[in-house]
Amino acid sequence: MVTVSDGKVPPVPPRPLTRDPDDVLAYTGTLWRIHRTRGEFVLPWNGFRSYGPLADMRFDPHPDGPPQAHDGVGVHYSAEDIATAAAEMGQQDRLVNTTDGAPWLTSWVLRRPVRLLDLTGAWAVRNGAAHALAYAPRPVCRAWVRAAYEQFPDVEGVRAISTMTGGVNVTLWARAVDAFPEHPAFDRSLADPLVYAVLEQVSRRIRYDIR
Repeated sequence: MVTVSDGKVPPVPPRPLTRDPDDVLAYTGTLWRIHRTRGEFVLPWNGFRSYGPLADMRFDPHPDGPPQAHDGVGVHYSAEDIATAAAEMGQQDRLVNTTDGAPWLTSWVLRRPVRLLDLTGAWAVRNGAAHALAYAPRPVCRAWVRAAYEQFPDVEGVRAISTMTGGVNVTLWARAVDAFPEHPAFDRSLADPLVYAVLEQVSRRIRYDIR
């Protein structure tokens, strides 16, 4: 794990940030998300969270300070594969929880390309940090992402390696709201027998418990 003391990822990003043409992807693809459907603060599968920044999230673009609602600033987390979505959801207790909050597994294909800052490439290195930016402490990640959000108004989110699986996470900001389709391609409860069977295989592979 990279820490601030390593000197690899400065806690304060440079100003201005720079970018090369290949640092921003015109991203299309199938995305997956596991999300609660009951309880407090539930959002729909395509909803953007305007409340933030949250201490346990890496790529919230909200202004620094105590968490609060920010009009027009929203974030949505997803993954490129089911295993990564499951690992990210249950990382605190290493559990795929198929019951609490009545979670569903949802997948969709973006209706248009979205412009993502590619943190899997050399962008961080070119700006005085390291490829391991996505593994830095969460406040440091948020400082860099917030700077990118403010300085690159055409960027609609980030693409980064998952710290849990090595798969890919895609974080979208509210700028990309019109890229979502009207309906998902796949949308079932985690308690659905087919979904549960898939998650059993996933949990064995990533060594999580499942209930």
